Amino acid sequence: MLNHVSIGVSDIARTRRFYDAALQPLGYRCLSEGADSLGYGDDAVALWIGAATHPVPADEASGLHFCFTAPTRQSVNAFHTAALRNGGRDNGRPGLRKDYGPNYYAAFVVDPDGYRIEAYCSRAA
Repeated sequence: MLNHVSIGVSDIARTRRFYDAALQPLGYRCLSEGADSLGYGDDAVALWIGAATHPVPADEASGLHFCFTAPTRQSVNAFHTAALRNGGRDNGRPGLRKDYGPNYYAAFVVDPDGYRIEAYCSRAA
């Protein structure tokens, strides 16, 4: 349904360090880089990040978050660890979320600009 999403951030270099580290375990990488923009994906850019003078204010009560598909549960764990080591904040440790589904394994973090992101794997252990 969606081709891509775009977010604005206050510090593109800090954001690059965070997303390079957090998305690498999931198999995603920076496919496009400009002075004020980054594009992440596997074969094509699905997440555009741009420097913004007025990024959308973080609001954890908004319900807005972005979920990235992970190939394995181990990659979900690695995503969470890398995100926390690179400026992210824990918003839900890796684990099964049986209320979402019997094999829904996910981890949740908040990026340095306050965006809530998730990595999820539906494979059984």
